[in-house]
Amino acid sequence: MAAMPGATMGGQSPHAPGRWDGRADVARLARSYVSHPLLEFYVEIKQLRDGVFGLLRGRQRPRQTSDLYVSASRLCGLSAHVCLDLGRYDSAATHARTARACAEAAGHEGLLAWVRAVESLIAYWTGWYEQAARLAQAGRHHRAGGSIGARLASLEARALAIAGDSAGAAAALVDAERSRETMAGHDDVPGIFAFPAAKQHAYAGTTHLAIGGRDHVQQAIASADTAVRLYRSAEHDDQSVGDLFAAHVDLARGHLLLADIDGAEAMLGFVLEAPPERLSASIVRRLVDLGRVLGEPQYGGATQATQLRERLQHTAVLAASPAARPPELPT
Repeated sequence: MAAMPGATMGGQSPHAPGRWDGRADVARLARSYVSHPLLEFYVEIKQLRDGVFGLLRGRQRPRQTSDLYVSASRLCGLSAHVCLDLGRYDSAATHARTARACAEAAGHEGLLAWVRAVESLIAYWTGWYEQAARLAQAGRHHRAGGSIGARLASLEARALAIAGDSAGAAAALVDAERSRETMAGHDDVPGIFAFPAAKQHAYAGTTHLAIGGRDHVQQAIASADTAVRLYRSAEHDDQSVGDLFAAHVDLARGHLLLADIDGAEAMLGFVLEAPPERLSASIVRRLVDLGRVLGEPQYGGATQATQLRERLQHTAVLAASPAARPPELPT
């Protein structure tokens, strides 16, 4: 549940004087965000973020100031993800810029790399695919441990594939696998700040679909299947609902490309039966795109294709309605 005004941060009010160590709060929110309803934490994220900036206006020792900037960067990054999931890309970009400024103030290479990944995501979902690839490449120049290298290479691969650079996308997929195999250390914070193998397989599936061709479609199905299996076997708080939706939509698209409408419909059940408010803007976009595919001439207006397309359109409308979104944006 979202914290009420005056909620404590690490056992202390966000506006109280003295030192506050909010790493536990940030880690809790970052982990829970991937598996819980989209709007469950956005009020608390905003309150904690505002509290940290309030503390930064006070007098802090240099070490305390650095820690606060790290927390501020992570909380702004979480705010950017909230906006991304709501399809508010301008606001997401604003929060990402603030997150980057805070990471720079803290001199945190890992966070700087992670913010580049967020900026790459924003560019991707606003249709600037080549820019998304460049931002991911820029992030890889930072010296950072954990899974960020695999994340950035995967983002680059997906963006290049959509942009039509199949060779570059395939090379970036290899880089992502290499980064996973040679990963140094662990991620400092879980959830949205980590890039588990399941998520990497989900991104690989989308990339293979974008590259196209029967072999890549089959690889896409295998990757998406692996993503679903790995997420299903993870602890509940580590099961990214958004990535499970994305993997199922990719599985459906893969089956359609192999002329298997029954298989596509079976894969879409998980998404179409979910509460509309659980579907992010990116999932709605995927459903709309898949509906367009079902309207293409090769399906010839077949009853099953038409009915499935209508279900996709109905779900997309419900998920995009005001009832499924907050009345105001987290600022």
